[in-house]
Amino acid sequence: MATTTSEDLKARRKAAGAACNRWLSRQKVPAPDLLRALADAATEDEQDAYGSGGEVELLEKEVAELLGKPAAVFVPTGILAQQSALRVYADRAGTQRVALHGLSHFLQHELNALEEVHHLRIERLTSEPRQPRPDELAAIPGHLAAVALELPLRDAGFVLPTWDELVLFSEACAERGVPLHLDGARLWESTPYLGHSLAEVAALATTVYVSFYKGLGGLSGAALAGPEDIVAEVRRWQRRLGGTPYTLFPYAVSARAGLRDVLPLMGDLHQRAIELADALRTAGFRVFPEPPHSNSFRVYAPRPAEQIELAAVRRMEATRESISYIWQPADVPGWSWVELVVTPDTLRWDVDEVGKAFGELLEE
Repeated sequence: MATTTSEDLKARRKAAGAACNRWLSRQKVPAPDLLRALADAATEDEQDAYGSGGEVELLEKEVAELLGKPAAVFVPTGILAQQSALRVYADRAGTQRVALHGLSHFLQHELNALEEVHHLRIERLTSEPRQPRPDELAAIPGHLAAVALELPLRDAGFVLPTWDELVLFSEACAERGVPLHLDGARLWESTPYLGHSLAEVAALATTVYVSFYKGLGGLSGAALAGPEDIVAEVRRWQRRLGGTPYTLFPYAVSARAGLRDVLPLMGDLHQRAIELADALRTAGFRVFPEPPHSNSFRVYAPRPAEQIELAAVRRMEATRESISYIWQPADVPGWSWVELVVTPDTLRWDVDEVGKAFGELLEE
């Protein structure tokens, strides 16, 4: 019998993944094919110089128009975009205090950069796995430089507020005179649930960050949109923090392709997520949120993580199909969870087929 240690499972998953020829969430494309596709997608002969001109300039104009903001700046990473925005707010306000959710990307995945690099002071709105409320903002006394809201809140299970809740929170920030910044890494995927356009959502905040490599499938990169003076200051921080390599055009080309080809599918991806959640519940799993708020949600299984991960790897080896990421232990003993992200590749799978494939993981 094969060993089932964590390291062995990781090695087997890696080998099985390399041999797969079908993927539920995102198809792996060989690097040469990806570069050829980028060449076909490019519209400008001239490349940018340190982020100025070419495809980058066109992308910034497109994003500003989509979000209904006066200006936008393209940067290599979302971490750079968002830290720069909060630093600008803090310098302007004369205070280092910013209000964040305890599960926000700022605090979970950036090695304490807001405090270590920018010397900002964090005020936690809440750490509950839900969106924060206006009364929790009101409970934080004193002067704040900014408030950040992550839409959806990924580490809570891709949770969104309702439109009315979002409006009330925005109004609470405005009444207090504090800028609202939207961490919209997955904002593109949020509009079907919110029932309003990108520009309508963005109008509730002073600045908005969006990502191009998640839901849109770009190579990398992000944008920060907002008032012209704030965007101009963010550009200065981009330079200070080393975010202006000699050229950014491959990232801008892939981002524009995502806006053109994938953004129109967001309604279909959300609907398919709802359908898959129903199929998975029928197969013996639980999902959260129920129904999904976006194209991504959590799937919970009544089996320990290493046990169902072994079943998933065995299925990959037998079928050459990849249907899930690595399963993680859940808070409830004996249960495990995984994120399911619906992409255009997912639309090639029949809903019942996905339910059956996941059901096989519970049968071993």
